[in-house]
Order: sequence, then C-alpha cells, then structure tokens
Amino acid sequence: MGSDIMGSLSAFGGGAVGYIVPFLFVLTVVVFFHELGHFLIARWCGIKVLVFSLGFGPEIVGFNDRHGTRWKLSAIPLGGYVKFFGDDNAASVPDHAGAAAMTEAERNDSFVHKPVGKRAAVVAAGPIANFILAIVIFAGIFMISGKQSTTARVDAIQEGSAAQAAGFKPGDLVLAINGTRIESFSEMQRIVSISAGETLNVDVERGGVTVPLKAVPQMRELKDNFGNVHKLGVLGISRSMAAGDIRTEKMGPVTAVVAGAKETWFVVDRTISYIGGIFAGREAADQLGGPIRIAQVSGQVATAGFTALLHLTAVLSVSIGLLNLFPIPLLDGGHLLFYGIEAARGRPLSERAQEFGFRIGLAIVVMLMIFATFNDILHLATS
Repeated sequence: MGSDIMGSLSAFGGGAVGYIVPFLFVLTVVVFFHELGHFLIARWCGIKVLVFSLGFGPEIVGFNDRHGTRWKLSAIPLGGYVKFFGDDNAASVPDHAGAAAMTEAERNDSFVHKPVGKRAAVVAAGPIANFILAIVIFAGIFMISGKQSTTARVDAIQEGSAAQAAGFKPGDLVLAINGTRIESFSEMQRIVSISAGETLNVDVERGGVTVPLKAVPQMRELKDNFGNVHKLGVLGISRSMAAGDIRTEKMGPVTAVVAGAKETWFVVDRTISYIGGIFAGREAADQLGGPIRIAQVSGQVATAGFTALLHLTAVLSVSIGLLNLFPIPLLDGGHLLFYGIEAARGRPLSERAQEFGFRIGLAIVVMLMIFATFNDILHLATS
C-alpha cells in the first residue's frame, strides 16, 4: 500500500502546477471574503484591527493602511486571519493580562472590551460573508451564463433498479417528491442522492394523469467526469434529452439572487444531512476531504472552464462558512458559544474555562485535519 500511495502522490506532484493555481485562486477568494466580513464589522464597531493576513506563517509581502492595519500575504496559503487589538493570537484568544493593563483610550479600541453583542456580530460576520459571496457568485452565473436544466422526465430505466421496483415507466414526468414540487431532473437527483434507503413518495405524470409511486433509492458508488468516486442514492433512471425537455434560462438580478440563495441553502442542507448521516451511521466518513482533495478537485474543475471554477468557489465558500459556525472553540461558532454563555450569565466564563475550551477546540481541529488529510491520501492511492 505504501508504494501505491507514493506513486499516487508522485502523479499528483507531476501535475501540481495545474492543481496549485486553481487551488490558490479558490481558497484565496473564499478566505479573503471570510476575513473581510470580520474586518468590516470590526471597523464599523470601532475596533482596531492590527493584522489582516491571507495565509499563516512568515510574511511574504505586506503594507500598512492609514488606520494602522498590517495587510499581508503569508507563506502558508491554507487560511487566513484578522487580529484585533486585545487579541493574544491569530485565533482571537483574548490577552487577559494585556487587557487588564489597558488605558481607557485603549479599551475603546479593544475587541475584548466591546459589548458582547458587538463581539458576536464581528465573529458572525465571517461566515455570513461566505454565504453572501456564494449567493453573489451563483446569481452572477445564472445572470451571465444562465441556468441550464432538463425536465424530470424519465427516458430509460435500469434493469433491477429501484425505479423499476417502484413502477416507473419511460416517459414519466416527475412532479413532486414527498410533497416538494420538482422543476428539473437535477432537483430530483439532489433529493434522491441523500435519501438512500428511505421511502420516497413520488408523484409522476403519465398520459396526462398523476400517478403516485413509492421508491426507495439504492446506495451506489458512482464516478464523476474526473474519476472521483461518490456514494449516492440512485433510482436507476436516465433523463430525457429531447429538445423539448432541455432549457437554458438567463435570469434577471432579483430572480438570480433568489435562485442563488436557494442554491446556497441546498449546499448547507446537503452538508448538514451528510454530517448528521455520519453520526447516525447512514453515511461513510471517507467522503470528508482536506486541502489535498480541494486542490485536486480545483485543478480538475478548472479544466472545465472558469465558470465551473467559480461554481466550486461558491460551494467551498458555503462549506467553510458553515464549518466555522460549528460550536467548536477556536472556530467562529466556538466564540459565539462562549458569547452566548456570557450573555446568559451576565459575565464571561473564567479565563481557565476559556483556555480549557480553546485547548479542546485545538485538539478537535487538529484531529479533523489529520483525518481529512488521511482520507485525501487514501483517495489518491485508490484513484
């Protein structure tokens, strides 16, 4: 197995340039807007921002703005941070000793001395900026390139499939699943893909009559156009590609923003369902990926064009925004958890309790990174 992994890593390295440039583009855009959200609300709340960094580690290049903020590009491009006046480090862990010694003027600029509501707003602004970025990208794609879709009409049915067992027939038009109206084949796929083993109530139009069916999607391993394996629920039907069943809709600004918001919510809903499925034993954790997988997918998607890369950027932006809202100390959600406790108690947790929480959070984050990277290496070894 070791030699297989090394061979795969060697192949990965051989095409590294094709992966690295799209990877850096995607990650830099997502991280920049996340940190920009923190930065803008902090400035609005009167908090002094010491550093705005893309990446970690030694500074490569940077400059100071007129407010004294150091904007810099750092050597390790796997994230970024905004450091506020009163922070002990880049993770916004408070410098309690330094805060206690501040003058009144310094307290006015300090993050740690702001009311809990303002601190919470600053922290929440990062993930919110990620969601806004995703909506804007999706909306832009729908306005410029249009949203292509096919009707949810059945063209063919696989032998022995869930669709055959449910009684689907060629020519059926799927109208609704579990009461949710279906407008396109991709909408149907999205519901089916996360419903393996579950009974779906499907309404189809057949010869002008609505026919109710019950279908149980089967879990299968499917390869995408780049050879990546995904475990998804499937019915075993193919879509109709007849001229009347294919449409491309260019949207106006308002319609595009609404559609972008729906697309963003789908990514959130799918991610939460997947994570919940892991804990419930319905999903396999081997689909979790880290930086190597993101780099690989970025390079693959880039070959499909800039629009596809923008779409990936939007999806990753939603994922990072959602991940940061998890109530894990060190992440934005962990800070919000502490602030919620502070608001309920009328005073913050003790320094010792906060430090203990941050240590636990660091351990969880490191373990997740190791697990995701291990999955990435296994994925490379078997691809």
